[in-house]
Amino acid sequence: MPILYYSTNNPSERVSFREAILNGMASNYGLYMVREKDLPRFSREDLKEMRNKSYSELAYRILLSFVYPDIPSRIFKKICDEAYDEKIIKPELQKIAKNIYVLWLSKGPTYSFKDFAARFFGRVLNFFLAQMKIKKIVIVATSGDTGGAVANALWKLDNVANVVFFPADAISEEQRRQMTTLKENIYAFAVNGDFDVCQELAKKLLGDTEFAEKVFRRKDIFTSANSISLGRLLPQSVYPFYAYSRMELDGEPFIPSIPSGNFGDMMGTILAKKMGLPVKRLVCGVNENRVFPEFLSKGIYRPAKSVWSPSTAMIVSHPSNLARLIDLYGGHMYDERDEKTGDVIKAGIIDKMPDLEALRRDIYSCSITNEEHYSTIMEVYEKFGVILDPHGSVGWKAITIYYINHPEDKDVPGVVYETAEPGKFPEDIEKAIGIRPEIPEGIKREKNMDERIYRIDSPSDINRYGKMVLSDAQYEEAKEKIKDLLLLSL
Repeated sequence: MPILYYSTNNPSERVSFREAILNGMASNYGLYMVREKDLPRFSREDLKEMRNKSYSELAYRILLSFVYPDIPSRIFKKICDEAYDEKIIKPELQKIAKNIYVLWLSKGPTYSFKDFAARFFGRVLNFFLAQMKIKKIVIVATSGDTGGAVANALWKLDNVANVVFFPADAISEEQRRQMTTLKENIYAFAVNGDFDVCQELAKKLLGDTEFAEKVFRRKDIFTSANSISLGRLLPQSVYPFYAYSRMELDGEPFIPSIPSGNFGDMMGTILAKKMGLPVKRLVCGVNENRVFPEFLSKGIYRPAKSVWSPSTAMIVSHPSNLARLIDLYGGHMYDERDEKTGDVIKAGIIDKMPDLEALRRDIYSCSITNEEHYSTIMEVYEKFGVILDPHGSVGWKAITIYYINHPEDKDVPGVVYETAEPGKFPEDIEKAIGIRPEIPEGIKREKNMDERIYRIDSPSDINRYGKMVLSDAQYEEAKEKIKDLLLLSL
């Protein structure tokens, strides 16, 4: 039987993989999710067979049951081979310390781990759109690397226009240029607000079928490539399998340490664990936006105003994928919305608590201070001659804290996800170690290219907690500009 996906806010909804990809967001502003009992299972023998297979072969093996029969196996093999062409993108596992490896996920076209999911998503979406002879507008909110990765993956695709919202003052120039220099079918918007405002803007557009019908004559014109998209989530379950396949372990457990913002990598790794990967415990490091570790500790979820951090892609105070995690562990989280406007009134309401004890057994989470970002980069460089980016430093520091607090696991090997190329953050690296890292060739080229930037200048609202929230003026401005830009091009 093919896997059917349901909405975290409407368990009675059941859709195919194709419907989930094309819809983007599930009904009632929910996220598409798979029942644990429907996940494929991989045995110890299966894991042995994965050794030395290419990344594209692993992706095909792990993800086929999620997409079949909507994508025939022969075509899906071709999609995986194109998405993970080793001449363009390839992960690397490097042993650094006695029992700590670094999984470099920054060797793709935009030097970010998000290339892995974006390239998969783009090719899957393009297959469905070509099959159906329709076009879509892909809506994306980014806190840093997502926008560039998705834009690169969708650039020049005939059946797709890509609208990217990014916080105007909270991403690096290098990250911005990866979106704004592409042009053609890529429309990058600088938003007067933080990432959570951008994310809410994307969510609201995805749910606004009235606007879609009125302007584009198709209520399903919008879809998502954010980590709220199933097409972004599922491929993030592949690289923990890849790391394990290169560690020469025979059923023994390991500990992935994941720098976490919107929780896509974390959620993908949890799914991998549920599929049989021997994860002893998952370490979830966050920056000074510490809502999740406080929730695990106290059992109270309280979104707060986001604060700046060197790990800019992780400046997230209310991770979207947390709703999926809560759902997987038997709970329910939703955002309270105005019935007429769809505006979020209160974010992150848990009306059914998940199994907190099970969550605590499976996940360890801690917050890394801004200063610890820099000191960790310096420590790893001085000891091992390896330069980590600010996000990777969170993963490294988090697992070292875990080992200190759990000495019984000190011999269990750990894998730190290194999610971005240090050369994307030259100022931060120079601040930490006194030298500027080598700038990737693609980023050097973009430095000399013209940008095309659209802006949402209207200010955000501020709620009673002092947190930025999407304003009506911002939403109306975004709709008007999208209509003007895209109506004639689709």
